[in-house]
Amino acid sequence: MSVKQNPDNKNLTIITTHVNADFDAMASMLAAQKLYPDSVVVFPGSQEKNLRNFFIQSMVYLFNMVDVKDLDFSSVKRLVLVDTRQPNRIGNLTALLEQPDLEIHIYDHHPIMANDIKGHYEVCQPTGATVSILSKLLEEKGVDITPDEATIMCLGIYEDTGSFTFASTSEKDFLAAAFLLSKGANLNTVSNLIAREISPEQVGLLNDMIQSATHYNINGIEVVVTSVTTDDYVPDFAFLVHKMARMENLDAIFTIARMGNKIYIVARSRLPEVDVGAIVTPLGGGGHTFAAAATIKGKTLAQIENKLVEILYAKIKSRRLAKDLMSSPAIAIGPDVSCQDANNFLTRYNVNALLVTEKFDGQDKLLGYITRQIIEKALYHKLEHVAVHEYMTTEFAFVGPDVDITEIQEKIIENKQRILPIIDKGVITGVVTRTDLLNTLVHQSQSKPGRATDSFHKPLNPRTRIIVKFMKERLSQRLIDVLRAFGEVASEIGYGVYVVGGFVRDLFLYRPNEDIDIVIEGDGIAFAKKYAKKVGARIHSHEEFGTAVIIFPDGFSIDVASARMEYYKFPAALPIVEMSSIKLDLYRRDFTINTLAIQLNPKRFGTLIDFFSAQRDLKEKVIRVLHNLSFVEDPTRVFRAIRFEQRFGFSIGKLTKGLIENAVKMDFFKRLSGRRVFSELRQIFEEENPTPAIVRLQDYDLIKFIHPSIELNKDLISIFTSVKKVLSWVDLLFLEESYMKWAVYFLAVIRNCDNKTSEEICTRFELSPKYKEIFCKRRFEADRCLAWLEQNLPARNSILYKRLFVFKTELILYMMAATKQQRVKRAISYYFTQLRHIKTLTTGKDLIKMGLEPGPSYREIFEAILDEKLNGHLNTKKDEFDFVKRIKI
Repeated sequence: MSVKQNPDNKNLTIITTHVNADFDAMASMLAAQKLYPDSVVVFPGSQEKNLRNFFIQSMVYLFNMVDVKDLDFSSVKRLVLVDTRQPNRIGNLTALLEQPDLEIHIYDHHPIMANDIKGHYEVCQPTGATVSILSKLLEEKGVDITPDEATIMCLGIYEDTGSFTFASTSEKDFLAAAFLLSKGANLNTVSNLIAREISPEQVGLLNDMIQSATHYNINGIEVVVTSVTTDDYVPDFAFLVHKMARMENLDAIFTIARMGNKIYIVARSRLPEVDVGAIVTPLGGGGHTFAAAATIKGKTLAQIENKLVEILYAKIKSRRLAKDLMSSPAIAIGPDVSCQDANNFLTRYNVNALLVTEKFDGQDKLLGYITRQIIEKALYHKLEHVAVHEYMTTEFAFVGPDVDITEIQEKIIENKQRILPIIDKGVITGVVTRTDLLNTLVHQSQSKPGRATDSFHKPLNPRTRIIVKFMKERLSQRLIDVLRAFGEVASEIGYGVYVVGGFVRDLFLYRPNEDIDIVIEGDGIAFAKKYAKKVGARIHSHEEFGTAVIIFPDGFSIDVASARMEYYKFPAALPIVEMSSIKLDLYRRDFTINTLAIQLNPKRFGTLIDFFSAQRDLKEKVIRVLHNLSFVEDPTRVFRAIRFEQRFGFSIGKLTKGLIENAVKMDFFKRLSGRRVFSELRQIFEEENPTPAIVRLQDYDLIKFIHPSIELNKDLISIFTSVKKVLSWVDLLFLEESYMKWAVYFLAVIRNCDNKTSEEICTRFELSPKYKEIFCKRRFEADRCLAWLEQNLPARNSILYKRLFVFKTELILYMMAATKQQRVKRAISYYFTQLRHIKTLTTGKDLIKMGLEPGPSYREIFEAILDEKLNGHLNTKKDEFDFVKRIKI
């Protein structure tokens, strides 16, 4: 409906709002019309778009409305602005601002901006909705309101406050809603419009928004930016942004959409550090701290996104506190430790300063700290046996866990401290080093979009995002419930709890994996006992390593470990394990792709934590180590790198490849125990197709660590290929019995080794006697049997059976793979699938009933029955009885 102004009216009052008016804007115009009875309402943009909602169309009679195209600007003497005071948000009506005699009244709830329109009369208050301000004025002036008008105004409050859930909601919003309810506002109507269903077109757009989301960690704050494109304008875009923020549990989101020839930005925030109004203002938009929007013409989507990200880095304030930056637990030594031993500690933990503490009433009391510089000078002066308390620094500053980075900077610089202790209620909870501070300050100045980062430096803060929805899509409800229960129990005793490692990695690779590892920031065994008691499970614990296995009644098990750090006394040594935090626990792991963790505590359930750019490496399909001495500390990681590379179809990173070559050149593998090398080889042989991994071992000259005489040649590759075919065949039989897949491949590897070499290999790998028998004795018997089969087939079934039944499944499969004769393969296959399952039906009791005296003859009789049955001459028990009678006769 459009009402033309009276041409004789030369003192016209018009009421307007921002383009793309929402419910609050329309409700505010209606309320303002009640305060200015002779005014007209003008939408700054397309009137038809603003009236697209059926309910608003049905209520249009309440507005004295004029189309902006029918408006004579020269007749306007008073401009009433509601829900905005930004000149770039009122469309063509900005031309009115040039009129010198124009009187401007403003009603708004947005914060003050530098380029705000200045009004002759202003009522601007920090409420959740502008209509709340106007409703209070109507109440004070005693202006009568109809139930339909009250409903529209109430709708504006509910939408702009998120039904009173947004952080911007104020007491005045509640009071205004109460007033409107007293005037007959219909909450059923409000509820229906607020909780409206979305169309298929909107569902598609929402899905695009979620899929294109990019997560930025800016000064410790997670911000999501997503961009989409549609040919036409999609209604209720702001509603979709709000819905995504709630679905994904996002603290701050900026959505950029190209719709037609315009770009729209809608932003929402739950954090005061992310003032979305201030952020979108340079882009020509506006809003308040928690909600803002902008409409832009003449720019590309990429230009706007790049500009937005630049503004984010410039505008978002840091909220990094000591507890976010500190390393924990603090590494400390006693006052009587010698300078030499202190130097060993510095090297072991790769740190430059140590706290010096002493037990006092059962609690560590901080005495001071000592730095690497002081220790090295003491050693230079031959003072290695002097206790550190003689040279430690005893005048020092410390801070609590909730101080910000500014105070940390002041303490470290003013006191010239290399290490700053973090103390909470008398307990040392961690430290911030001078290097930590420098890295933080450099990171803040350099962490711009597109800037390359060093993959091999440990990030100061992790990338985090909420993946609850993704977990629900990928995991069973039972597993989700189990993980939630872990979080609840851990929180009850004040521990952090995370699911980590391969399980999380495979979650993102869409690979099944029920091998679940739980890490506890605290006593893992104590946690496991408490959890097991709660759910009726049992545990096996290992005190030395702080680990436990929780075994559920149905046999399902989950590994639990205390967060720990490891150090190595010398290259290739087994690690020494100590308690730690999740950050240091993840840092000890082999490759970046295995460092993802998901927090399970209730308040942060489903938070993905990525300290080491694991998500990027999974996306780029690259295997990278976490630090350059990784293979020096544990050369077995080389075998794992190759195994993961081939399993996932990844590639080994350039630096990591160079480090592998260095480890081989330096011959660190010689110091490895044979048991550890064999453990890695066994896991390679357990892979679906080990052949590519074996080829890669040869590429790095690692086959020689099995035995110098073994070479990767065409014959070995050929038998590996044959083994794979045989194992694929047997797996398709779906047999209930299990077999050792790795053993078949290992038999193939050592096939051409003589007895002495085989013994050397088994001794080197510290294999148990049962395995030695297979590889050093039974293998040669299998080879002789295979040679006989190749020369003497065809043979009767009974002979085939007697030749093969003495061998374990692994040796049978090895023979099938080793022979090149198809008739031999068929014969062995026939034995494996048919003959070996044939049993006699006659028992010893049957023979007694037949009058045969028990004795050695029984065995001969049973063998004769079996021979006849294998050869197809006996089918039933009666046939067997008749056969025995003939023998007896």
